[in-house]
Amino acid sequence: MTENYIRASDEALAGAYEEPMSLDEYVDTAFERPSIAAHAPKYLLEAIESMGTRTVVEEGEERERYRFFDDPENDGEHAVLGNTDVLNGFVDDLRTIATDRGKGEKIIWFDGPTATGKSELKRCLVNGLRAYSKTEAGRRYTVEWNVDSAEQSRGLSYGGELDDEDDWYESPVQSHPLSVFPADVRERLLADLNEEAHVPTRVTADLDPFCREAYDLLEERYRRAGETNLFSAITDPRHLRVKNYVVDVGRGIGILHSEDDGSPKERLVGSWMPGMLRELDSRGRKNPQAFSYDGVLSQGNGLLTVVEDASQHADLLRKLLNVPDEGRVKLDKGIGMDIDTQLLIISNPDLDVELDKYADRNGRDPLKALKRRLDKHEFGYLTTLSLEAELIRRELTNETGVWEAEGYADLDARVRAGVTLPMRDGRGRVVERELAPHAVEAAALYSVVTRLDGEDTPGDRGLVEKALLFDQGYLQEGDERIEADAFEFDGDDGSHGIPVTYTRDIVADLLQTDADRQHPDLPVERVVTADDVLDAMADGLSDAPVFSRAEAAEYENRLAVVKSYVYDRQETDVLDALLAEKGVDEATVAEYVEHVFAWANDEQVATDRGPVDPDPLLMKVFETEHLGRFDDDAYRGPEPTERVERFRREKVITAINRYAWENRDEDFAIEDVDVSEIPIIRAVLDTHDWTDVKRLFEEFDPTQWADPPSGTETERCKERTLAALESQGYSPASAELTSRKVMREVSYRWD
Repeated sequence: MTENYIRASDEALAGAYEEPMSLDEYVDTAFERPSIAAHAPKYLLEAIESMGTRTVVEEGEERERYRFFDDPENDGEHAVLGNTDVLNGFVDDLRTIATDRGKGEKIIWFDGPTATGKSELKRCLVNGLRAYSKTEAGRRYTVEWNVDSAEQSRGLSYGGELDDEDDWYESPVQSHPLSVFPADVRERLLADLNEEAHVPTRVTADLDPFCREAYDLLEERYRRAGETNLFSAITDPRHLRVKNYVVDVGRGIGILHSEDDGSPKERLVGSWMPGMLRELDSRGRKNPQAFSYDGVLSQGNGLLTVVEDASQHADLLRKLLNVPDEGRVKLDKGIGMDIDTQLLIISNPDLDVELDKYADRNGRDPLKALKRRLDKHEFGYLTTLSLEAELIRRELTNETGVWEAEGYADLDARVRAGVTLPMRDGRGRVVERELAPHAVEAAALYSVVTRLDGEDTPGDRGLVEKALLFDQGYLQEGDERIEADAFEFDGDDGSHGIPVTYTRDIVADLLQTDADRQHPDLPVERVVTADDVLDAMADGLSDAPVFSRAEAAEYENRLAVVKSYVYDRQETDVLDALLAEKGVDEATVAEYVEHVFAWANDEQVATDRGPVDPDPLLMKVFETEHLGRFDDDAYRGPEPTERVERFRREKVITAINRYAWENRDEDFAIEDVDVSEIPIIRAVLDTHDWTDVKRLFEEFDPTQWADPPSGTETERCKERTLAALESQGYSPASAELTSRKVMREVSYRWD
């Protein structure tokens, strides 16, 4: 067994690394695979694009989303959920910078409230770039040197003595292999390399000071020896090799964390080591080998530099002003270093406050130049119900896979689903605790509703309808489907509201303790219901320091509409379960559709007995008993009146024709219609009401539901309903609690 893990690890490393090559071999390879020579923004762009895109719906709009941000190489653990428009804007900026069409002097800035995914973006970038650098197309290279015959006191090392000719020393800042070439030669090489490139490669950086020391030492030695082909001698494979490296934090990715300290120079590029400086005194000047090269720009040279929690490093931002467009930073007064890195800063809204503290000085704002260089991308709270539900589940469980549903029905099923988690009780025992179906949905919907602009709702509809519109891209109102593009939204959605961390902590607390309820046979105390979650979220608002009094009051006022919607969803579950054996099967529905289609087109219906005329009585029975649209007054015997005919043509035939058009080919036939795609028919398959229950179960009494008398119709209905709810994903305990709640509400209006 152990050998399997060892073998798998060997294979993983074998695929990530390759043998060092000579400089000319690298150049030949670059002409075969130009991506390996890409400069920093181009490489980052290619890494993101390499994983393709998928279509998502956010804020009611279909958008193409780069899979890179789903963190596919890490099983979605650090996926950035939502904010697709913001991420696409980031990629557009990278494309502009990579092609040198502008924004080259900009520092990309991700701003937004806490718990909106900014930290996940940082981790996602690290994971994605690391994975891409292990692929053949994404190989990243630097140089290493061996100055085997240099004097020991002048030898190229980080302080120790050279042992033998096999001592190789890698560029401490991932210098690009093409930076070895003289500038004019490099320019001609790149022109040839970019001949057919859509995004041309640009390498303007010269060797870093450490590598330059090696280069100069070798040049001096061979010049004194009378060597005529100096460059060939310096870059001979005995002295120079090109090697690939796996991109990671510290090697191509520099991250300055909020807790990092030191002088600005130390945080940015590194520091001099006095003891080393004395030991490596070089020709009367400071030797770059005595530099630590551990600053964020040094680590991120060649690819990406991230300043995390930028407000904690506001003093550094002004010192970064010239890095993007000049591509150079000073190590010391006498030594500078070229930098090829994409600068990215991450902050909470407190950086805005820091940048605006001199705004009232008008044209004399000392931070004006910095603000002009920052290219802002603003993360917001999720306003898509299914994404928030996915995020809450990720926060509470070990689920990391990104949801990719076949259609909205599949996504809706995931949103409503319950969660069962093993937890330790007060006596150390492991017990199963359950978030009942709709509990996560309730938490997600309430969170989203608090984040929506209440002044910018769709027509005369409310915040819940707006949330549903943002999630699925349309609203279904009876027979009518209203697409999101029928509305215009320009409100301040996602800028404030309940953060997922608050919701997570509330639900986690509920899962830790038993609820105050009992049942003789079922562990109902271990079930957390949708009402439990919503009540706890609302009760905690006034005491949570993250919310102002005004915010707490506003969010409390939005609770009722969420509770009403969640109850409707639970009521639908119970009704569907109660009438599961009485529903209309799809064969009956399909038969009705065929007869209506034949009736409208003066055709006959194919049967086992041969073609027959459409049956007016069959259509009437379906429309009166199953659809519940009409009564006997709408017919003359079995024949329809004008309003029934209009209904058939406008609601059924129009939907069939739309389906036929969308799925058109020369072999189309009415038998090909998926009746579930027709809205009015879908309503028949999905929707029940309590009049159906009264009609079918005349002795049913919802007031007896909690403890129905033995042998009654109510008892028989309850047994069937609970069994059907369990088939919908409820546990016996959550089915009992949910059905009790619904029947308690129904009993108030039963008579």
